Amino acid sequence: MKTKAVVFDAYGTLFDVNSAAERCKDKIGTKWEAFANFWRTTQLEYTWLRSLMKRHKNFWEITEDSLDKSMKVFNINNSMKNELLNLYKILSPYPEVRAVLEDLKKRNFKLAVLSNGTPSLLNELVASNKLNNLFDDLFSIEEVKVYKPDSRVYEIPVKKYNIKANEITFLSANTWDVSGGGNFGYDSIWVNRNNLAFDILDFQPKNEISNLTQLLDIV
Repeated sequence: MKTKAVVFDAYGTLFDVNSAAERCKDKIGTKWEAFANFWRTTQLEYTWLRSLMKRHKNFWEITEDSLDKSMKVFNINNSMKNELLNLYKILSPYPEVRAVLEDLKKRNFKLAVLSNGTPSLLNELVASNKLNNLFDDLFSIEEVKVYKPDSRVYEIPVKKYNIKANEITFLSANTWDVSGGGNFGYDSIWVNRNNLAFDILDFQPKNEISNLTQLLDIV
């Protein structure tokens, strides 16, 4: 089935989730990367647990809750909290992102983000990196009030564009997200930037790439 829309996960796929902590590494010290990874893992765990418990909080609130825990675990001074949160709003894109989006835009694909992030977070993230003119839509799970990998999230762009699931090429750096989209029916591609192993979740992507530039030879 020919691709009609290219849909990207945001955090970890288009934008480097570790870049907030990295900008503070002089203050945090050598533990900054372990801290950043723990913050991200806790953030994701909270999304899954809240979905299972049906105790929804938006992604910004979860980001703050997971930061609070991470700062305690890594004994980071609470005076840094606001700085880290503000930096999370303007995470850095990966180096190839703009060029890839511009190329896809010229080919007239529908381009969208499908993210756990709130609408305001996504708008600020995209605008701060001057990418807002490249996307047709920024889809947030807040439309359905449940987090990925719930199928109701993956249904959002299908309904908006009135196309079939397999007409969407979906990209994520998160294996559970690739599997979630793939099991829903997307043509899911894994962006494996760190040479990791894929999770065993009843889906195996046809394509695995190490950066988004390689997408241009697939779609």
